[in-house]
Amino acid sequence: MKIEQIYTGCLAQGAYYIESDGEAAVIDPLREVEPYIKKAERNHAVIKWVLETHFHADFVSGHLDLSKKTGAPIVYGPTATPSFDAHIAKDGEILKLGKTKIKVLHTPGHTLESSCYLLFNEDEKPVALFSGDTLFIGDVGRPDLAQKAASMTKEELAGLLFDSLRSKVMPLPDDIIVYPAHGAGSACGKNMSKETSDLLGHQKKTNYALRADMTREQFINEVTEGLQPPPAYFPLNVMLNKQGYESIDEVMKRGNIAMSPDAFETAANETGAIILDTRDAERFSAAFIPNSINIGLDGTFAPWVGALIPDIKQPILIVDEPGREEEVITRLARVGYDHTIGYLKGGIRSWIEAAKETDRIENIDPEDFAKLLKKEPGTHVLDVRNPTEFNQAHLKNAQNHPLDYISEQMHELDKDKTYYAHCAGGYRSMVFASILKSRGFDHIINIKGGFKKLEENGKFHITTKAEQEAG
Repeated sequence: MKIEQIYTGCLAQGAYYIESDGEAAVIDPLREVEPYIKKAERNHAVIKWVLETHFHADFVSGHLDLSKKTGAPIVYGPTATPSFDAHIAKDGEILKLGKTKIKVLHTPGHTLESSCYLLFNEDEKPVALFSGDTLFIGDVGRPDLAQKAASMTKEELAGLLFDSLRSKVMPLPDDIIVYPAHGAGSACGKNMSKETSDLLGHQKKTNYALRADMTREQFINEVTEGLQPPPAYFPLNVMLNKQGYESIDEVMKRGNIAMSPDAFETAANETGAIILDTRDAERFSAAFIPNSINIGLDGTFAPWVGALIPDIKQPILIVDEPGREEEVITRLARVGYDHTIGYLKGGIRSWIEAAKETDRIENIDPEDFAKLLKKEPGTHVLDVRNPTEFNQAHLKNAQNHPLDYISEQMHELDKDKTYYAHCAGGYRSMVFASILKSRGFDHIINIKGGFKKLEENGKFHITTKAEQEAG
């Protein structure tokens, strides 16, 4: 028997490949399915099952393409109602896989159809629990994402989750390994661990939601407390996972079109496409196509695309370092952005060589910014981190304008004023600055290195949480 966790850091997502005696199962596959197929071929195995723990909100699963290409049925837990052919398993149903077996455990709460898959080895001993978004390492799935679909409140769903954990998961042996669908960085939970697997017995001791003496009321209160609004693209991904989507092969074919600077410019003007520049912040700031926005591929790319581009059908044109275009198209498709229509051949260098207009965003290092603040204490500073980060510590007199809410809060800013923006390390502030620049804010300056470098500089008045609480 073989168990392999295939973890994707950008999405903080874990897919799983299980194999026994020439048969394989894939749990919660990513959109691009060829790696699973090739893995099975190398091992001389046949993919027998495509197992889905629930209708995912944060990414588009590869279940449809994987099933179509292998003939393996898609399996959901009880109450799932997909718009395509699937095997809707009964609670407790056994799925055979080579010399092993997998038991379906219906665990509603995160969503109504949420299910875990309990793997038994050749000796019929339970060895692993693929817990989806029901149980994370250090946390449990948030119960507010399925409220509308379930016609239930988050408190009612949290109550179902409490019952599921107590009746289906916690009675299992302590030596079972828990393999969740997500880890730290995912918006599907509040406070997940950076670890991507753990013994169930350890989780019973350390996971706040599995406390043995916890009442149902306590669980509901703690699990629903402090939930931030989910990213806007979540319901759209649920719809795609439930109703179906275009093959990834067609998405790649449409998007992987190299365009000359003239053709790129014409496409941008005629289609209304967003120009998405995915280079790193420093290179972007030095020269970019006017009105393009920067979301760096080497950061938490896909979630920020989902948070900041509201329409998943929005046409997108790509600018990146030559050779990375396919990766960009793939990672956009993972979160349902299937309408990439081409990329700039040769990258920004070809645009410059064609004597096309470019724009730039000014950067300032902490040392120079300290001198500026000393001369001009009324300088407008925008801290684009989230409220929790801001409340822990921030520059005195800085305004908190989280990147997540840039569209809602943009009206509070004045295009005639000069703003200095920073985040924690520089990634989010350049995204923020690029969006403002594309909306006509011409006086936005990025503070290099973010809050981390400002703290290290030692010349700034940092307001801490303790100071705020003290009044």
